[in-house]
Amino acid sequence: MIDLYELAGADPALRFSPYCWRIRMALAHKGLEARFIPWRFTDKGSLPGAPHNIRVPVMVDGSRTVADSTDIAFTLEAEYPNSPSLFGGPGGEAHARFIIAWADQALIPALLPLLAADICAILAPKDRAYFRQTREKRLGCTLEEAAGRREVLLPGLHATLAPLRAIAGRQPFLGGDEPSYADYAVFGAFQWARCVSRLALLPPGDPVAAWVDTMLELFDGYAGEARVAG
Repeated sequence: MIDLYELAGADPALRFSPYCWRIRMALAHKGLEARFIPWRFTDKGSLPGAPHNIRVPVMVDGSRTVADSTDIAFTLEAEYPNSPSLFGGPGGEAHARFIIAWADQALIPALLPLLAADICAILAPKDRAYFRQTREKRLGCTLEEAAGRREVLLPGLHATLAPLRAIAGRQPFLGGDEPSYADYAVFGAFQWARCVSRLALLPPGDPVAAWVDTMLELFDGYAGEARVAG
């Protein structure tokens, strides 16, 4: 049995990390069962491999422990070659690495100030001070100030989404007719937002919104049935 340590809110059933959702979707894609173990920001010493591995997801599969969502995805691909491929070959792997970099360096930073106050609200009390201190340092303002600028920040998010919008309007998935890890790398960020906040990120009719809806319906509505805040 694969064990996946992943970020949880005060409600242990509320799993919201964008990186953990990448691996949840990857496991569903490959048809692999896993045990999902809740972890919280102040539980750093409880992860396998601690104190070095202080971020989730962390996967334990037999004697193998792997941290970092990208490394986990490539490990799953290598270790379970007889299950459906996450990448579809070397070209798909290169494509996914580019999409991962875009999501990590452009999309997630654009979402953080929009979501940070809502994330803090769903955390266990013991985690809130840590989250506030680290995220306010990253944002350069208080969580409340970031939340107050949402109307100003949303156009920037929509501009960031321009490459995704162009693709979503032309084909079902980022790699073509079938979903791949490239889709999961981006979808994790939208599932993060969906799980923690009721903020409407996308205008009606946006092709990105239609793509998100398609992702929510994959694997018999797996992501769509996830616990959300409120």
